[in-house]
Amino acid sequence: MTTENKSTVQRALAELVETGDVDALGALLSDGFVHHRPDSTSSTKTEWLAAVRSALIPLADMQVEVHHVLADGDHVVMYSRRRLPGAGPGIAVVDIWRFDDGLIAEAWEIIEPVAQATANLAWWESADH
Repeated sequence: MTTENKSTVQRALAELVETGDVDALGALLSDGFVHHRPDSTSSTKTEWLAAVRSALIPLADMQVEVHHVLADGDHVVMYSRRRLPGAGPGIAVVDIWRFDDGLIAEAWEIIEPVAQATANLAWWESADH
Protein backbone atom coordinates (compact mmCIF):
# COMPACT_ATOMS: atom_id res chain seq x y z
CA MET A 1 0.00 0.00 0.00
CA THR A 2 2.83 2.41 0.84
CA THR A 3 4.35 2.03 -2.64
CA GLU A 4 0.94 2.51 -4.27
CA ASN A 5 0.35 5.68 -2.25
CA LYS A 6 3.74 7.09 -3.26
CA SER A 7 3.01 6.31 -6.91
CA THR A 8 -0.39 7.99 -6.68
CA VAL A 9 1.12 11.21 -5.28
CA GLN A 10 3.90 11.23 -7.88
CA ARG A 11 1.41 10.58 -10.70
CA ALA A 12 -0.97 13.29 -9.45
CA LEU A 13 1.78 15.93 -9.38
CA ALA A 14 3.26 14.86 -12.72
CA GLU A 15 -0.10 14.94 -14.48
CA LEU A 16 -1.01 18.28 -12.97
CA VAL A 17 2.30 19.94 -13.85
CA GLU A 18 2.66 18.34 -17.30
CA THR A 19 -0.93 18.52 -18.54
CA GLY A 20 -2.78 20.89 -16.21
CA ASP A 21 -5.49 18.23 -15.89
CA VAL A 22 -7.24 19.16 -12.64
CA ASP A 23 -9.95 16.54 -13.25
CA ALA A 24 -7.30 13.78 -13.20
CA LEU A 25 -6.19 15.10 -9.82
CA GLY A 26 -9.79 15.20 -8.62
CA ALA A 27 -10.25 11.52 -9.44
CA LEU A 28 -7.50 10.68 -6.91
CA LEU A 29 -9.24 12.53 -4.06
CA SER A 30 -11.91 11.05 -1.81
CA ASP A 31 -15.31 12.75 -1.78
CA GLY A 32 -14.64 13.90 1.79
CA PHE A 33 -11.16 15.25 0.94
CA VAL A 34 -9.97 18.16 3.10
CA HIS A 35 -7.02 20.45 2.35
CA HIS A 36 -5.55 22.00 5.52
CA ARG A 37 -3.53 25.21 5.57
CA PRO A 38 -1.09 26.41 8.24
CA ASP A 39 -3.44 29.30 9.09
CA SER A 40 -6.04 26.75 10.29
CA THR A 41 -8.40 27.21 7.34
CA SER A 42 -9.42 24.23 5.27
CA SER A 43 -10.96 23.59 1.90
CA THR A 44 -13.30 20.90 0.67
CA LYS A 45 -12.49 18.87 -2.44
CA THR A 46 -14.53 21.21 -4.65
CA GLU A 47 -13.04 24.38 -3.13
CA TRP A 48 -9.46 23.12 -3.34
CA LEU A 49 -9.78 21.91 -6.94
CA ALA A 50 -11.22 25.31 -7.90
CA ALA A 51 -8.23 27.00 -6.24
CA VAL A 52 -5.81 24.68 -8.06
CA ARG A 53 -7.59 25.37 -11.36
CA SER A 54 -7.25 29.15 -10.79
CA ALA A 55 -3.60 28.88 -9.79
CA LEU A 56 -2.67 26.97 -12.93
CA ILE A 57 -3.15 30.03 -15.12
CA PRO A 58 -0.38 32.16 -13.58
CA LEU A 59 1.69 29.06 -12.70
CA ALA A 60 1.38 27.33 -16.09
CA ASP A 61 5.14 27.19 -16.73
CA MET A 62 6.18 26.44 -13.15
CA GLN A 63 9.19 24.17 -12.82
CA VAL A 64 8.92 21.49 -10.13
CA GLU A 65 11.86 19.54 -8.81
CA VAL A 66 10.88 16.75 -6.41
CA HIS A 67 13.66 15.99 -3.92
CA HIS A 68 12.02 13.44 -1.62
CA VAL A 69 8.89 11.30 -1.55
CA LEU A 70 8.57 9.31 1.67
CA ALA A 71 5.73 7.02 2.70
CA ASP A 72 4.76 5.55 6.04
CA GLY A 73 1.49 3.70 6.48
CA ASP A 74 -1.32 5.84 5.12
CA HIS A 75 0.79 9.02 4.79
CA VAL A 76 3.04 10.26 1.99
CA VAL A 77 5.34 13.27 2.41
CA MET A 78 6.84 15.09 -0.56
CA TYR A 79 9.50 17.80 -0.47
CA SER A 80 9.87 19.83 -3.65
CA ARG A 81 11.34 23.08 -4.91
CA ARG A 82 9.25 25.09 -7.36
CA ARG A 83 10.14 28.07 -9.52
CA LEU A 84 8.47 30.20 -12.14
CA PRO A 85 10.45 30.58 -15.38
CA GLY A 86 13.00 33.34 -15.66
CA ALA A 87 13.67 35.29 -12.50
CA GLY A 88 10.52 34.10 -10.73
CA PRO A 89 10.75 33.46 -6.99
CA GLY A 90 11.59 29.98 -5.78
CA ILE A 91 9.60 28.21 -3.09
CA ALA A 92 10.22 25.13 -0.99
CA VAL A 93 7.10 23.02 -0.47
CA VAL A 94 6.31 20.18 1.91
CA ASP A 95 3.11 18.30 1.09
CA ILE A 96 1.67 15.72 3.45
CA TRP A 97 -1.01 13.43 2.03
CA ARG A 98 -3.18 11.01 4.03
CA PHE A 99 -4.80 8.11 2.21
CA ASP A 100 -8.00 6.27 2.97
CA ASP A 101 -9.18 3.33 0.88
CA GLY A 102 -6.74 4.10 -1.94
CA LEU A 103 -7.70 7.77 -2.33
CA ILE A 104 -6.19 10.96 -0.93
CA ALA A 105 -8.39 11.94 2.02
CA GLU A 106 -6.44 14.87 3.50
CA ALA A 107 -3.59 17.14 2.51
CA TRP A 108 -1.40 19.64 4.33
CA GLU A 109 0.87 22.01 2.42
CA ILE A 110 3.64 24.18 3.81
CA ILE A 111 5.20 26.72 1.45
CA GLU A 112 8.26 28.83 2.21
CA PRO A 113 9.77 31.34 -0.21
CA VAL A 114 13.41 30.29 -0.58
CA ALA A 115 14.59 33.91 -0.38
CA GLN A 116 13.00 34.25 3.07
CA ALA A 117 14.31 30.97 4.52
CA THR A 118 17.13 32.58 6.50
CA ALA A 119 14.75 35.05 8.15
CA ASN A 120 12.55 32.17 9.27
CA LEU A 121 15.37 30.38 11.08
CA ALA A 122 14.87 32.61 14.12
CA TRP A 123 11.06 32.78 14.11
CA TRP A 124 10.88 32.67 17.90
CA GLU A 125 12.82 35.92 18.36
CA SER A 126 10.80 39.08 18.78
CA ALA A 127 10.89 41.67 16.03
CA ASP A 128 12.78 44.19 18.22
CA HIS A 129 15.95 42.08 18.56
